[in-house]
Amino acid sequence: MLPIPAEELNGSGTLGPYWTFYRAVAAEQLNRWLPAEPSVVLDLSGGRGRWSGQAAKAGHRVIEVLDFRRTLDAHSRLHDAGRVRHIRADDLAFLPDGCVDAVLCEERAMSIELMAESAMNDVARVLRPGGRALVCVDSLVLGMAILAEQGQWQHLRQTGEVMLVPWPDGSITRCFSSGQLRELLAGAGLEVEWMRPRTVLSPSTVDHVLGSDARALNYLVRTELEAQPNDDDTVGIHLVASARKS
Repeated sequence: MLPIPAEELNGSGTLGPYWTFYRAVAAEQLNRWLPAEPSVVLDLSGGRGRWSGQAAKAGHRVIEVLDFRRTLDAHSRLHDAGRVRHIRADDLAFLPDGCVDAVLCEERAMSIELMAESAMNDVARVLRPGGRALVCVDSLVLGMAILAEQGQWQHLRQTGEVMLVPWPDGSITRCFSSGQLRELLAGAGLEVEWMRPRTVLSPSTVDHVLGSDARALNYLVRTELEAQPNDDDTVGIHLVASARKS
């Protein structure tokens, strides 16, 4: 899969069919991952995306942690009223040990959080024994694509080190190899259950199939989720992992 140009990463570019597919894959991954029984879910995705709402609709109690700088819009308040508790905080000090059943770190939360090791230790602390975390991070494929666009050729060989990549908006993203993501999770005492790129089907393939038959979306999602590219960090802009606390 070829890297997606940086201008497409926020979904505002020309790859509309691909992002429709991407969001459908992510939603189905979460459906399959969520606990079977009603549980307490901590969402660290920063209020971005619809993760809390999806978990709440599945019957779970959700604590959604928002960055203290973020303004909660009226639609979000109405949509999640009575089902999701919103907390403004920049760490998890307000939560006791072992108090949640599952933690969502979607929307590249651990790539945006440059002190990812400390944040993941906090995730492990608040998980109960047997609890699980779902983590999505930026991949080295994405990092190298952005550096190449910026002409930072001298940094492209430093893939064995932590890769911090500046974005045009001034933010910094931390990009992970599968080995580095595994180390992050294991370092916090979590056991990796599985790891994979979020998607392996290329934007061109998705665009071609959906352009021929818009009804093929469900087929594409099933095809994607039945693929088994475990630990393959040579494709895809994001890596997703599930880890369990013993």
